[in-house]
Amino acid sequence: MSDDRVTTPTLPQQEEIKNQVYYRVKIIHSSETEVCTSPLPEPLKRGDKVIVPSRYGKDLGIILGETHFIEDTPQEEIIQVLRIATDNDLATFEGNKAKEQDALEVCKEKVRLHNLDMKLVSAHYLLDEPKILFFFTADARVDFRELVKDLVAIFKMRIELRQIGVRDESRVIGGVAVCSRTYCCHGLTDKLRPVSIKMAKEQNLSLNSMKISGPCGRLLCCLSYEYDFYKEEKRRFPPEGTRIQWEEITYKVTEINVLSKRVHLTASDGRSQDLPLVKFSFDDKEGIWKII
Repeated sequence: MSDDRVTTPTLPQQEEIKNQVYYRVKIIHSSETEVCTSPLPEPLKRGDKVIVPSRYGKDLGIILGETHFIEDTPQEEIIQVLRIATDNDLATFEGNKAKEQDALEVCKEKVRLHNLDMKLVSAHYLLDEPKILFFFTADARVDFRELVKDLVAIFKMRIELRQIGVRDESRVIGGVAVCSRTYCCHGLTDKLRPVSIKMAKEQNLSLNSMKISGPCGRLLCCLSYEYDFYKEEKRRFPPEGTRIQWEEITYKVTEINVLSKRVHLTASDGRSQDLPLVKFSFDDKEGIWKII
């Protein structure tokens, strides 16, 4: 009879996990980031090039630095550095770049020939095995079996086609965003928080989709950066729509500005006031906002 009991780590194992050094590594081609450990005797430094196992195969990565935030990373998803990248590894990686561009053009031609509704994003040769990865986007599932047969006949090696999303496309290709910095998903980390239109509303941003969307067509990743700050700060303000009696006139809060700490009020007769936050207080007994 099989024993399905879950065993917890012993004290020595727990101590080993506690003392383990963890690194954040970026897979150079896909820009995916992973948590890794190293069996090597010397500690790794930021910028070190290493060979790591990715979900596609052995690949070249760059160490971004040590990380202490691993609580959300299951132990089975933590990878181990295989070795420091050698000069030969780096030369092979650079040499593959030209081959990848040629392979991408060949694949594009075959896609057109088979009239497939897919957009090729990139091609990638793995370092330690004869395999080419082709990344593509598509609105629906694509039957690319005949395409794979053609590519295998041309390249004489294993071929994998991977369908990715539009956010992943931006992460792989990279580029410059409206802030004049590299895309967050490409230059920072691919482990980004989900973004919603509520975040834009909370920050009083224009809801014009052209202004709050990235090149991928999805909401800007950076909308999530200051969302918690705005949400917390707004607790100190009277909510929009609140009616406040002041100098025998009833005003309604029509706008609040978290950064300038000011509140805009409008009366029914068209009069308006723009007052600093320090002028407002909440009366706990009466349960209303007042202007002092």
